This record gives sequence, C-alpha cells and structure tokens, in this order.
Amino acid sequence: MKMKLLQAIRPKLKLFARSPKKLAFISGVLSVAVLPPHSMFWLGFLSFPILLLLINSAGTKKNAFAVGYWFGFGYFACNMAWIGNALLIDAARFGWLYPLTLAAAGGFFGLFVAFPALLSRFFNGLPARYLSFSAFWVLFEWIRSFIFTGFPWNLLGSSLSFSDTMLQAAALIGTYGLSLLVLMIFTAPALYMYSPSKKRAFAALLIPLSLAATAYGYGFCRLKQADTSPSDLAVRIVQPSIPQAMKWNSQKLEDNFAEYIKLSQAPGLEKTKIVIWGETATPFPLDFEPRYLAQIARAVPPQGYLITGLVRYQYHNGEFRPLNSMFAINDEGKIAASYDKSHLVPFGEYIPLRSILPEWIRPVTNAVTDFLPGSGPSVTKLPDIPGFGTLICYEIIFPHRIISSDNRPNWLINLTNDGWYGHSQGPYQHLVTTRLRALEEGRTIVRAANSGISAVISPYGKIIASLGLDKKGWLDANLPKQMFLPTIYGRFGNLIPLILCLMNIGFAFFMRLPLR
Repeated sequence: MKMKLLQAIRPKLKLFARSPKKLAFISGVLSVAVLPPHSMFWLGFLSFPILLLLINSAGTKKNAFAVGYWFGFGYFACNMAWIGNALLIDAARFGWLYPLTLAAAGGFFGLFVAFPALLSRFFNGLPARYLSFSAFWVLFEWIRSFIFTGFPWNLLGSSLSFSDTMLQAAALIGTYGLSLLVLMIFTAPALYMYSPSKKRAFAALLIPLSLAATAYGYGFCRLKQADTSPSDLAVRIVQPSIPQAMKWNSQKLEDNFAEYIKLSQAPGLEKTKIVIWGETATPFPLDFEPRYLAQIARAVPPQGYLITGLVRYQYHNGEFRPLNSMFAINDEGKIAASYDKSHLVPFGEYIPLRSILPEWIRPVTNAVTDFLPGSGPSVTKLPDIPGFGTLICYEIIFPHRIISSDNRPNWLINLTNDGWYGHSQGPYQHLVTTRLRALEEGRTIVRAANSGISAVISPYGKIIASLGLDKKGWLDANLPKQMFLPTIYGRFGNLIPLILCLMNIGFAFFMRLPLR
C-alpha cells in the first residue's frame, strides 16, 4: 500500500520540487485551517508533512531556511489577518496600512518557522529532523512570547480546542507542550512515507497513535473525576455589543453608558453578587467624575459589586497619562479596588521606539499619548468574594505569566473588547486562548467582552455559559464550586515543555540513522 501511495504522489512531488518555496507558502496558508475557529485538524496531516519533507530535501541550510520562511510567511500572514480589522475602525487614518499588516505579520513571524527549519538541518536523517524540528518549532513559540514584548498568538497547541478531552493535557505540559504533541502527530506521515522497511513504517504510524491515545486517556480520566456542581457565587456579565466605531463617538457616550446600566438592571440582578462589564466599558474617568459613580451604583447588586473596565488618568512627568484599568465599585457608588493593565499592546496602547519615530504617530486606540503600564499581576480581595486576579485584553494570551507565583487568586476575570476585530477569527481564537489559560493554571475564568464572546470557563477549560459574538444582552451564571485546582503546569510552568523539547533534541543528536 505504501509503495502504491509513493508511486502515485512522486510525480507530483517532483513537479513541486521545482518550486519548493511556492509549495511551502501554499502549505503554510493551508495550515491556518487547523486553528480555531475552523479546526480542520485533519489538514495538518497534509501541510506539515510537506513542510518537513521540503526541509529534509533542501540541498543546503540556506534552502531549508527559505522553505521554512515561506511556510511561516503564509501561515502567520493568514492566521493574524484579523489584526488588520482594527485599522478599519478609523479607515481614513489607518486603512492604508491594512495590507502592510499582513506583509508585516508574515514577514516578521515567518522567521519563527525559518529558524527551526534551519536548525533541524544540523541533524542527519529524516527521523532526527522530525524530532529536532518539532522541538525547535516549540522553542521559537516560547521565544515569540517575550521577544519585543511578546505575542504568543495561535500557538499550535490551540488546534486541539475541538476536543475538551485532548485539551486536558495542557494541565500537565501547557500549551507549548500541546504544540510539541500536535507537531509530532502531524509530521509523522512523513516518517511513514520515507521509512526504509515495513517495520520502521509501522513504528512511524505508532508514534502519532500512541501520543494521541496517551493524551486522550489522560483527558478522559481527568474529566471523569471533575466536579461540575455550581457554587452560590453568581455573576452577571453585560455584553452591549456596541460597534467600535460608535463606542467613542462623543455624541454617543452618554447613551452607551446608559445602555450598560439598563442591561445590568435586568430582572434577577438581586440574585447575583457581581456584575461585570468589559474592557473600557465606562467611557468616563470615574475617579474624576463622581456623578457617574452614583449612576453606576444603581446597577450594583445589593451588598455586591460591579467590575468595569475604563481608561483612567494619572499625573506623570508633568502631564496626565492614560491607564487601561479596572475598578470594583460597591453598591454605595464607591471605588473598592482597582487594577491597571501592565502588558500593553505595541502600536495599540504605546508606540515602541518612540524617541526615533515621528511625533505624529499615535497609538491605534486614538490616545493622545502612550498609556502607562501597571505593576503586574495582583489579587483583588473584596468582602465575601474569593480573591480574584484581573487580566485586561491580551494579557490573557501569555502562558504562565497571568498569575503571580507568590500570590495566587482563586479565580480570574478577563476584561476585553474584541469589537476592534469585527466578525473575524480573532474573537474565537481569543476565547480558546482563555480556555487554555484556565486549564494550565487550574482557575475559573470569567470573560467579559463588549461584543463577545463573553463566557464563564471552568478550571477544566470547559465553557459553562457563554454569549455569542455580536449578541446583545446579559449572562447570569454561578461559578463552579470547584473554583480552582492545582496543576502540574501551574506549579512548574514552562520548565516542563522546555525539558520535553530538550529531550527531543537530545534524542535527535544521538541518533545514528542513515540519511534517507
């Protein structure tokens, strides 16, 4: 069967071999479909083996680098295309940059596939390159999380989001570990095709089967013993779905604010303990506008609290600077606690290399000046409320950097506004990322988004309740009784997937199999 398969595809492989960069680019574009919300997992068994085979057949290290780069260019330009939607909110000012964002995403992030491809060529033989390439891919995913402030979006492990059971392995090995697992499964068909004997071909098939079976078995057992019973702590998430173009319209600010209050006051408010609004939900700086605090008090449950995102201002170096913040407000209209976003979005909330760029360049958020960063993860403690951590917008995307190891919260609140990205894959991928953080840290996460997708997520990464994208309304839900649970990854963090990667590289280094 294998010989017939090889005989059938070899003519096509020879045809594509004349233009490996084009084939790599096409494969990279196709690979985007394995990610959410498409989740066409099966497609990875085509695109990623092609990439590995192209790397293996590249005549030189330079050619291998080029193949990896063009795969990465297609892969990242397409899976981050949603970023360009933010520029269309103010199309007259930023719209011309839209095609440049695609080229910039592919051009820069393509290097994070090119270097793994290059480094894998230092190992002889397809089996050794299979192991080393998988490891280097994940190592560069990790590097992507902190270089130039970091952007670990769409880690390959998120492609398992279609299965709650398979996703449970994140509690052990984190999302980087899932990426290693997925890539070793995807590229195994390349080993099968080029194995010199039936025995080795059979062994190549056992690799993805055994990895998948182990992950599935662990997830099945973990979910079977999960406590799904609800607690008495009820929250209300308000999702007004205000179009981003109208959100900061000066003539609509009062109306938008009134809409939040109206939705918060819907029947059943007295049965909840906390009302949660999304990122920058309040259009007014509440610490300077007490009359709006008094209005918000009408939307606070009796003896409860309202959590809202807002832009507040702080006097810094002779000027007032904005901060992307959270306020907790009690039923007397007083600010009971606050948090300031610490991980700011480059070009969205501040301009990198400000000293060498023209003064007229402003953040996409239309702020007059750069935002000030907060001090980092913290725990908010309110009477009768389990201590919680707050994460604003994309702070949630950084594995093992969402909780302080010295002060761990019982649960987390993620305030975001994905209205910038319209009806694209971005909000769906952001939700999956939030599920992965819940799994990794073993923490319940409540996600409040202006236009969706708002959700309550259990420590097992399962969605308890949600409001869909662009849906207007409110969502009442009780947090799970099992609000948090310890995880191996939560304790040791990225040390675990990094050790797994080093093991792969070690096995590849000591292999003495002939070049095939």
